[in-house]
Amino acid sequence: VITHNAQAILKRCLNPILLSSLAPRVVVVNSSSTDGTVELAARMGVETLIVPRDEFNHGLTRERARRFLGTDIVVMLTPDAWLDSEHSLAALIRPLRQGKASVAYARQLPRREADTIECYNRHFNYPSGSCLRSQADWPIYGAETHFCSNACAAWRASALDEIGGFPPTIVSEETVAAARLLERGHHVAYVADALVRHSHPAGFWRDFRRQFDTGFTRALYFDLLLKRERDEVRGWRYMRGLLRTLWYNEQGLLPKAIAHLFASYLGYRIGLIGPKLPLFLARMLSSQDFFWRSKAMRLTLSQAAG
Repeated sequence: VITHNAQAILKRCLNPILLSSLAPRVVVVNSSSTDGTVELAARMGVETLIVPRDEFNHGLTRERARRFLGTDIVVMLTPDAWLDSEHSLAALIRPLRQGKASVAYARQLPRREADTIECYNRHFNYPSGSCLRSQADWPIYGAETHFCSNACAAWRASALDEIGGFPPTIVSEETVAAARLLERGHHVAYVADALVRHSHPAGFWRDFRRQFDTGFTRALYFDLLLKRERDEVRGWRYMRGLLRTLWYNEQGLLPKAIAHLFASYLGYRIGLIGPKLPLFLARMLSSQDFFWRSKAMRLTLSQAAG
């Protein structure tokens, strides 16, 4: 569980994990929290791994954590992703234990207080039906073929070893890893009965910055992630579906939805040219403040370029 100042939500995240019949080994990875996150994790009886903030990197920190664990299967979570039951974990890793997939990700349900925009986003990205995808499924799924989310995903360690582990990234380390696994003949499983609560409210600046980081990563890994199909193909489908849903069900949210769509698209497009922007400007537009002053930033840029 990758954390930073997550004391307020940590119990809700850890409790269903600790109740799992799998009795998993749990490690809370923490990057320089000051709110008692580490102390709470210790009181709950889980291990902790401290990563200084200036060394934190979404890909490298997860790579460090899974090597620290040393288990055959590792599940990555964020502290704001809460398993909906103690059975979700067992459901999530089932395709890996059965040898059907090398990575599996959970179905993310919206927060209970989410509005229609937030709910539609989850339902669009995480439908009710499970699927198993390989590189041969590109004609069916397009760019969704390598879709994955480390908010709650299980990985086979030997498969990650095969591709050199999680790459150094600003975000989307799971997407890069999934795409690389697919290229080597592995499968990605989406497990719709592994339920987790995880969503975020729409907000102009929040949406812009999150999508700037996504576009930035896509630019660094263009050949791997965008050469076959651009993200806009799926984005247009999302836009049409959201606007149609609101038109028939909640027209009062249409102005907010249009702002959300505009901010997301603008952030993404600017993110695609992000590696060419002056460093101070990219830092200002990004949601990942720690990345731009971390020791791993140059490694991220150089490895992606290589």
